Amino acid sequence: MAKWDNMLSMLWMLRSGRKLTAAQIADQLETSVRTVYRYIDALCASGVPIVAESGHDGGIRILDSFEETPLFFNPMELKALADAFKFVQGAGYPYAGELESALKKVENGLHEEQRLELSVQSSGLDVVIPSYPPSLVPLLRELERAAQEGLTLRIAYRKANAEQTDEREVDPYGLAYDCNVWYAVAFCHRSQAVRTFRADRIERVEPTEARFGKPQGFSASAYLRDQSERNREAAGPLTVIRIEGEPEALNAVCGHWHLRHYLTERTDREARFRLDVPTMNKYLPVYLITFGTAIRIREPLELKNKVREMAAGIADHYKEENPNELR
Repeated sequence: MAKWDNMLSMLWMLRSGRKLTAAQIADQLETSVRTVYRYIDALCASGVPIVAESGHDGGIRILDSFEETPLFFNPMELKALADAFKFVQGAGYPYAGELESALKKVENGLHEEQRLELSVQSSGLDVVIPSYPPSLVPLLRELERAAQEGLTLRIAYRKANAEQTDEREVDPYGLAYDCNVWYAVAFCHRSQAVRTFRADRIERVEPTEARFGKPQGFSASAYLRDQSERNREAAGPLTVIRIEGEPEALNAVCGHWHLRHYLTERTDREARFRLDVPTMNKYLPVYLITFGTAIRIREPLELKNKVREMAAGIADHYKEENPNELR
């Protein structure tokens, strides 16, 4: 049994109210008497009032004034807590400050040996924290509060590539974090349907007087997965889609709320996806043509030809205009 598990077991034995000898404790823990006394020293350092009485009726016991059982963590549990905080910071979690405060309380409750072990165990992993707008944290807090309390919000939302925002009233059902992006899943009053909104595209939030009831058992993450599956046209056949381009353009393609689920390989200059052919033919030509010359489709030939035909059709459409109409 691990050291801290042994210490906790010994603590529960002593909390029974009985006096126990070091030999009795050692026998139950299957360890040595010397180790038991080391455990007693560690528990006393953690604030547990253990006393050892000598004589015929002597033994080891805990003072009656002791009420709370301290928390004991093994080294890997402490490492997991510290590393989790690093990931939380990297994700832009809106309550990272509160989690840091809680972790500090845990660290303050450790004795010196545990703190040293925590420093060693957690020194080998770091998370690169991306740049988030300063407004993201208060925005996520407001969206989550509205979801918890059933408050309808008026938001100013800017769609991808849109020059202006548009306003709409929404009932936030929940938040979901996926591929470094926060999403608010909400019922949109304008479209009268549940919609997904990227949090970094919400430029303003205003509370309203209206209230709503969230569907029972609703899960924002489950909704995102379900929408992704619904947008597939068929179960197969599958094809490899290979796209080259500038890193910024590839980031946008790979970050697409639907395509990212089918990304299989990514480098600085190329991305590969594996998607069924019907879905590819229905959605990708229209989407990929918006990137113009910033990307180039390498395969399959079928997708490349569809985008080429679409581009030629657009060129022909504007070629037929009367030049005099433009003057």
